[in-house]
Amino acid sequence: MSLTIDINGKSYEAFESETILTVLNRNGIKVPTLCNMKDFIPTGACRICVVEIEGNPKLVSSCSFPVSNGMKIHTHSPRVVEARKTIVELLLSNHPDDCLFCVRNSNCELQNLAKEYHVVERRIHGVKNNHKIDFSSLSIVRDPDKCILCGRCVRVCEETMGVACIEYINRGSKTVIGTTMQKGLNTSSCVNCGQCIMVCPTGALSERNQTSLVQEALGQKDKIVVAQYAPSISVSIAEEFGIKPGKDINGALNAALRKMGFNFVFDTTFGADLTIMEEASELIDRITKGKTLPMFTSCCPAWVKYAEEFAPDFLDNLSSCKSPQQMTGAIIKSYFADKINVKPENIISVSIMPCTAKKFEAQRDTMGRNGINDVDIVISTRELIELIKLYGIDINNIQAELTDSPLGVRSSAGKIFGATGGVMEAALRTAYKKLTGTELTNFKISAVRGFAGRKETKININGLEIGVAVVSGLANAAILLEEIRNGKNDVHFIEVMTCPRGCIAGGGQRIGASESIIEARMQSLYKIDDTETLKVSHKNPEVIELYTNFLGEPLQHRSHELLHTKYSKRDVLL
Repeated sequence: MSLTIDINGKSYEAFESETILTVLNRNGIKVPTLCNMKDFIPTGACRICVVEIEGNPKLVSSCSFPVSNGMKIHTHSPRVVEARKTIVELLLSNHPDDCLFCVRNSNCELQNLAKEYHVVERRIHGVKNNHKIDFSSLSIVRDPDKCILCGRCVRVCEETMGVACIEYINRGSKTVIGTTMQKGLNTSSCVNCGQCIMVCPTGALSERNQTSLVQEALGQKDKIVVAQYAPSISVSIAEEFGIKPGKDINGALNAALRKMGFNFVFDTTFGADLTIMEEASELIDRITKGKTLPMFTSCCPAWVKYAEEFAPDFLDNLSSCKSPQQMTGAIIKSYFADKINVKPENIISVSIMPCTAKKFEAQRDTMGRNGINDVDIVISTRELIELIKLYGIDINNIQAELTDSPLGVRSSAGKIFGATGGVMEAALRTAYKKLTGTELTNFKISAVRGFAGRKETKININGLEIGVAVVSGLANAAILLEEIRNGKNDVHFIEVMTCPRGCIAGGGQRIGASESIIEARMQSLYKIDDTETLKVSHKNPEVIELYTNFLGEPLQHRSHELLHTKYSKRDVLL
């Protein structure tokens, strides 16, 4: 039902049951929010979005207050502005005064609000928080002193991820957000996805920064320092340097990493192609030999940890393939090390990922051989940007360069790994070829593309109908798992990505990227797939050479030793 409301003296159309904030956003009228998140039921907790309604003696939170016909709203009256300013001052009253060296300096919502509402002096004095910083996680650092209790991290962890490793503790003025019994994140059910970092408005949550380790490694002249970067990285940083969002700056990135001092630069998309060779072979082996189905992808380390903790009954369903990061790392420290005649222990392997869980994955006991890790250091997209700026590299004025070979050629199938559904699409292209001996007539599989949290379709291969599903967001995965347990789903192959929309929106990406920017990243990946000629992993000449000269065949002894792993039930301590 259509309604008419008045906002700041002008009439606007609204609809019954809409909130005031929804109408304001639709019409380009900005009011600040802190606790509100798109697609989540509003709580009205932070009150920073308050507006004034004529006839109502109280200010109301626009995120949770419904519209009514004839309502007259004032979004920036003196009373409203003063109320918002007071809220900001109250939040700052016990907040640390360390903005200059805070990880979120210049990208902090509280800092921005303080500036917007002209908070230039401390009128309200409170007792400063004095909590210990939690460094226990391999991926995430938690600083409770900077928490403003907006609850966004709690909600994304519980509602989007279904993990619920952090929660509100205590009541009243003693309320904090923390883990069970206020112990470290490492004892909780945290899967290291980093989505809590992405929604945190302050510096209360951040990645475990390893840029200093990279600098130290680059200074070791007796070591060979190599870098690999994930498929989504080259389309995820352009806007940070004033370039059109989503633009692929692959060549400039290669050059920038060499200017930093890396001896060799590789694209993890090669590892994605390698993953497809093994994963497609494993899928076919399971289907044709009646082995455990459905098979789940294992590229996402947060999903793998979730399965170990919350769904150990499905561990046999997980592909035994390592992720592209770990496959690339293993090949660098074996095949490539032999090629350049360097001992594996004299190579420092640095991985650049859109994901904080990759930091945890690289330290797993099974991700290496003879005491030598496949990957030594993992940094996020944010840390990469930090290093580019630290080394004074002008991305806008740098000559594009190619990646190093071998391991330098990649397919566009591997590149689309960065978007949800990309792993599935790439795997099906190769599985079809292996089963039929012919290529797909149309490589684009539209049914698994897009940002929907769950996508399903059937693929007919030589009369064999294969049911496939793609989910992103672990809460969506949990629903699908329960359906399979109850015999309500007949899928054979399932791609799971922890982060909604995939790696282009991973927990290590730039904070504050809009929906349109994330959309641009996805479109850039698919444009690469549309325009490049090498569209399937099994035609990558350097992958073929690797199998011919070193690995043998997929799933055989050497590839299994280097490229596969196993997982086991993981008990949550608290």
